[in-house]
Amino acid sequence: MHQSNIKNAQLLHQGKVRDIYKHGENLLIIATDRISAFDYVMHETIPDKGIILNRLSTFWFNMLQNDIENHLITTKFDELPEELRGETSLKGRFMYVKNAQPLKVEAIVRGYITGSGWKSYQKDNTICGLKLPAGINESEKFPEPLYTPSTKADMGDHDENIDFEETCKILGRDIAEEVAEKSIALYKKACDFAETKGLILADTKLEFGIVDGKVILIDECFTPDSSRYWKMSDYEPGKPQNPYDKQVVRNYLLSTDWDRNSTPPHLPEAIINEARDRYLEVFEILTGSRDLDKD
Repeated sequence: MHQSNIKNAQLLHQGKVRDIYKHGENLLIIATDRISAFDYVMHETIPDKGIILNRLSTFWFNMLQNDIENHLITTKFDELPEELRGETSLKGRFMYVKNAQPLKVEAIVRGYITGSGWKSYQKDNTICGLKLPAGINESEKFPEPLYTPSTKADMGDHDENIDFEETCKILGRDIAEEVAEKSIALYKKACDFAETKGLILADTKLEFGIVDGKVILIDECFTPDSSRYWKMSDYEPGKPQNPYDKQVVRNYLLSTDWDRNSTPPHLPEAIINEARDRYLEVFEILTGSRDLDKD
């Protein structure tokens, strides 16, 4: 699926991957097979990507439901309201959820120094305003996870890293402290589980919202689109790692003469297949199943 077209619900927002519809008091979130890189959505889709992401989010929401309430109502097609059950394209790739008021801060937790955090550290030994000691190597594990929030930008704008005091101005101190505390606790629990499967969860992005005055977990949860997973057996600090995400697509695009300011080139079939295999592999490792049954 490249784009959804749901007749009995109101399209609210089309992101790079997800389409969000309003249905009554609730929301219908559809994970398409679109893939983006360098802020551009590619022409081609990655087959089953949306289903994999949806099933992984559901897996984690269910695992963490005793730690924090989440927005999930159902992912089972036969539990949808009757007027939506004619949309068979939804099977396997939707979440029917509570309509939370999203918090305008993305909760980012870093357990290892990599990506934009590593680039920032190389400049001035800081990450998002946090001063770090000299001599840390790329991909090295922090003694304790770092909470490094960012703004949640409007469509077309870029998220910006902010310090904790700025999140207090945006959210209020009580909610800001609650989000930081819950983010780190959820990350640690997910890390512990991933390690039992032979994976390192290097960092993650979580999103929260408010329902009935309570902070709950929303959006996606510990998927390879929102989190960086590495294989423990391949881990070597001091250099970049091989993540289970869309890096294969980024690497291909970097190998072309694309200027990253214009329409992106088409993806070869080999790159599409390799990206699908990476998504499917991390899904199988975490869940113990390759079953993408659509309910």
